Amino acid sequence: MSWLRPQDVVEKALAASTADGQVAFVVESSEANLRWANNSLTTNGAMRSRQVVVVSFVDGGAGVAAGTVARTGNPDVAELVAASEQAARDAGPAEDAVPLVSETPPGAGDWDADPAETSIAVFRDVAPALGEAFGGARDRGERLFGYAEHGMSTTYLGTSTGLRLRHDQPGGRVELNGKSDDMSRSVWAGVGTRDFTDVSVAGLVADVQRGLGWSQRRVELPAGRHETLLPPSAVADLMIYAYWTMQARDADEGRNVYARPGGGNRVGERLATLPLTLRSDPFEPGLEASPFQVVSASSGAASVFDNGMAIPAVDWVSGGVLTNLIRPRAWALRTTAPATAAVDNLVLEQPGATASLEDMVAATDRGLLLTTLWYIREVDPQTLLLTGLTRDGVFLVEGGEVVGAVNNFRFNESPVDLLGRITEAGRTERTLPREWNDWFTRTAMPAVRVPDFNMSSVSPAS
Repeated sequence: MSWLRPQDVVEKALAASTADGQVAFVVESSEANLRWANNSLTTNGAMRSRQVVVVSFVDGGAGVAAGTVARTGNPDVAELVAASEQAARDAGPAEDAVPLVSETPPGAGDWDADPAETSIAVFRDVAPALGEAFGGARDRGERLFGYAEHGMSTTYLGTSTGLRLRHDQPGGRVELNGKSDDMSRSVWAGVGTRDFTDVSVAGLVADVQRGLGWSQRRVELPAGRHETLLPPSAVADLMIYAYWTMQARDADEGRNVYARPGGGNRVGERLATLPLTLRSDPFEPGLEASPFQVVSASSGAASVFDNGMAIPAVDWVSGGVLTNLIRPRAWALRTTAPATAAVDNLVLEQPGATASLEDMVAATDRGLLLTTLWYIREVDPQTLLLTGLTRDGVFLVEGGEVVGAVNNFRFNESPVDLLGRITEAGRTERTLPREWNDWFTRTAMPAVRVPDFNMSSVSPAS
């Protein structure tokens, strides 16, 4: 079976439909990667893939039902459409049913253009820089591990209401882990990127080397509440979790941290003492994301009926006050509140803040400086209490200087509660979350100071 252009797959699916409505989209993806260990490149590769999704809508009289079927590769489009329609007929009426979107959103893209692609050539500057870094690490008695990957996905979305939308989404990351030759000391650095033209391998190596130097002195500290400086990467991992749980329905029905005691949600309530703003914008420079909804399955955060809906910029927290929650159109209609779509990026900032992490260290009498958090898990959805571990470098700051590395800890904290306890936020910069970067890479965060971060127990992890 010959492969059709992705646009033609969408058109063929729409033409084959006998349902009362249909959404079809194709995601054409390519990826390239490099991996290295013990100061040597180990593997490189490139791959391509295609996903085809058809969502059919059938009005059975009692209400409109939706059925989704997805295939990878080069499926039989007629069979895919028939399976989707049967899935809709077998389903009950959808509680999120609303008329399909018909208005073309801003940033609809060039429907007729070929898919964007990446290749191993994206690493043309990174690979030789890694070679230099490996030589330097060997000379210092250090070992470098890590990987670089770049992906490009093009989505073509069409609907029975006439929408024809296309979006190109690049995304990449570099993670570098440096270890002492005896493997007793370990430090991580990472960066997210759209095209690798802004990646400085030398800068990442310098960050790792600095941390390894700090780690030469070891100090044991007990668990407890410590003044703690969280770098942008660690802040991103916590704020992403706070963002993922911002579902209006769960709040309205009392199931998450954004529920107001006694009923309703906490929109309008002050969460942060500082004038912090947590926001998303599909057109944020360097963090661009899809400006329209692409949804294969309904949830509290998105609805298949909202495919193609425009995604405008939104403030989730503005000046410290909770301003918006994620709300599909159906729930918005039921609660007479505005429909608000999730965006695939996240920015935390304090207007006018200019301090660097180094400035914040210099202003610290005694405290901890983290590198990253990992193995983050939810303990209590009502408070959004999270637990996890510190990783790859926890450093002791005394008199404005880093004086050594301390043991790892398990922490117990709620990112929503933390917002109210942050006493200083630095300048916002693009960063790569450590824990969630398999799913979410487009973030910009400040370093923050928390006077009483809860290190609940000492961790044996090293």
